[in-house]
Parts: sequence; structure tokens; C-alpha cells
Amino acid sequence: MTTYSELLTQIRDYTETSSDVLTDTILDDFIQHAEKRIFRDIDLDVYRSYQFASLTQGNPFVTLPGADTGQLAFIRSAQIYPATGTPTRDYLEQKDISYMNEYWPDRTSQAQPKYYAMWDQDTIYLAPTPNSNYNIELALNKQETGLSSSNTTTWVSTNAPRVLLYACLSEAYKFLKGPDNLLAFYEQGYQQALQGLQLEQQGRRRRDEYSDGVLRLPLESKQP
Repeated sequence: MTTYSELLTQIRDYTETSSDVLTDTILDDFIQHAEKRIFRDIDLDVYRSYQFASLTQGNPFVTLPGADTGQLAFIRSAQIYPATGTPTRDYLEQKDISYMNEYWPDRTSQAQPKYYAMWDQDTIYLAPTPNSNYNIELALNKQETGLSSSNTTTWVSTNAPRVLLYACLSEAYKFLKGPDNLLAFYEQGYQQALQGLQLEQQGRRRRDEYSDGVLRLPLESKQP
């Protein structure tokens, strides 16, 4: 585990640079860039979230729940179910706006929604326009609250400190115009650490031994 203050110290120690050059403000930028990079490079379970909202009959637009935090990244799936009675769930297919406008040109006409599209960063558009006050469940990815002086640990800093450190060091050596070989070294270290995390998060955690069997390493057969 690495805390915020420990990470600042590590970056300065590895680069042999004092706080006069690498101020806390500059290092905060490195950390933020590193965290955004990790978020885009790997699909971590900690980023996954399920949010719920109520549709309004006659309104094809839905403000995404949680969007006001500015952390919503993308939707993985969407499903609707009745607000009352048996909660039979139906998945919505994602389309683009041009398809939706051609498929359902009259937005005043109502029926059970079949499709959704991203209208803007914080809004989805449904077609057909809802004919009832359905509930909607969204499976989405939200970015983790970043490491800072007021948030001294995160999932990544606790469970994948090497990934975060090497990503920060790559940012630091670009800023310092450091030797190309050291930049390449830390880039390689980042990729190796990331690969191990990917194997854990996108491999082992998303397998089931009963269905998929135990992971096995290939062994070389000896020549007779």
C-alpha cells in the first residue's frame, strides 16, 4: 500500500529531485495524469457501478444518475423494468442518434423503449419515447476518486502501488527531460506491472473454476 505522502516521497527519491523543483502541485498533476492513464488502460472492477433512475412517461431524455459528480465514463449496459408489478427486465440496445431519429421520428408517439443513445455527456436518449414511468438500471464505469492530500489512499494506491508509481515516474521523467533510457525503463516497468494487474482483474476475477476450469501453465514435455 502507498499513501499520498509516501507516493510524493517516492517520486522525488526515484528522480533524485527536491520539492523545490517537483512541488506538491506539480506532483498532483503527475498523479492525476497517471490515474487517468490507468483508468483507460485497464477495466478494473472497482470502477464498475450500477445506478438506477426513474423514466418519465412522454420524456425520451434521461439524465444519467451520478453524472453530476463528473466521474461517469461510459455505460456498459442498460435495462428497463416496470415501476410496479412483476419486474420483468428488458435490455436496451445502444444505437446512434441518427438511427434513433430515423427509427422513431415522432418523439410525441409513445411505446416501450427498445434503444438508447448518448445524447451528450450526461444524458441518454430513448426510443420509442417511454409510454410509462419505467425504472432503468445502468451498468456503468465511474472513475475512482483520485489520490490527494484529502484522499490519502485509493484502491489503486492500496492494491496496485507499482502500477501507479511507474505511471507517475513516466510523467516525471517527461517533465524533467530525463534520459531516454530511464524513461523507457519506467515505461517498461509500468507495462509489466499493468500486465500483472490485468491478469488478476480481467482474467482470474472474471473466470469461474467450475465453468472454466483451473488456470494451468503449459509444461514442456521431455524428449524420450
